[in-house]
Amino acid sequence: MRAKLRKILVTGGAGFIGSVFARRAVENGYRVIIVDKLTYAGDLKRLEGVSRKSKLYRTDICDKKKIADIFSRERPDALINFAAETHVDRSIRDPDAFIETNISGTKSLLDSVMKYGTKKFIHISSDEVYGDSGKEEFSEDSALRPSSPYSATKAAADLLLNSCLRTYSCPSIIVRPSNNYGPWQYPEKLIPLAVLKILRNETVPVYGNGRNIRTWLYVDDCVEGILQILEKGRIGEVYNLGSNEELQNLDVVKFILKILGASTNRIEFVKDRPGHDLRYRLNSQKMFKETGWKQKTKFQHGIRLTVQWCLTHRLWLLSKWKDIEKLYQ
Repeated sequence: MRAKLRKILVTGGAGFIGSVFARRAVENGYRVIIVDKLTYAGDLKRLEGVSRKSKLYRTDICDKKKIADIFSRERPDALINFAAETHVDRSIRDPDAFIETNISGTKSLLDSVMKYGTKKFIHISSDEVYGDSGKEEFSEDSALRPSSPYSATKAAADLLLNSCLRTYSCPSIIVRPSNNYGPWQYPEKLIPLAVLKILRNETVPVYGNGRNIRTWLYVDDCVEGILQILEKGRIGEVYNLGSNEELQNLDVVKFILKILGASTNRIEFVKDRPGHDLRYRLNSQKMFKETGWKQKTKFQHGIRLTVQWCLTHRLWLLSKWKDIEKLYQ
């Protein structure tokens, strides 16, 4: 069946990465069904331009009956699950929502996938399930050693998928991306938060000494990788999806300050987050070998595109301030 005739269900499709994926899938000729609870992190503005070419259900993935009704009505060929609670700080303060959405929500989707014969269930996990890498480079076979309530719930969902694959032959694929960044990211995350703080003439908080290292991947490149997995990924496999660009959080903030013409005096070092992993390092050779995917957007270019987008959409960014202010009180 040609891609333009295929129907896919995208959960969390009004979120940061999910909305980019939904837009790209529509452009590629897929029939797209979007499911999103529209929590604080969801925003229909991200879907402007594709809303008439897709169908939206405002539904919580934990609502088993409503999810089953959607699957029964739409009969998608594939499910791509972006729906999740994702912010580590929020998981430390209150892990209950993370347990509910990231574990129970995944089980709800699994039930419908198996009942209605969906051909592929692509689950978007995280590089954080591996825990702190130190000098190690994580492959898809590395042990799961999550450090935060967030990463623990993502690891639990991965294990649930693996068990259903073996026990029930569920057609699942797990994708573990590295740190995404780009336009429309909610400003609880480091890059848009830094821009928001500078727009408000405030200092930019950096945990600890800022030496924590992350692998940064521009969201468009991540979505292209997931589309490749949709087309070429093998059932039962795990795929790491990361760039080759590692940067310390402090250096990321300095890049942003330089672009905005702000002084490094705007950096404020704050008490480190409990259980803060020092480094995540992914080996993504499997993705390249099996799909031909590789990173296209270098960080220095991607960060400039992102900061410029934030400036152009400063009203959207500033509108999120009240929620962010409560988070860091």
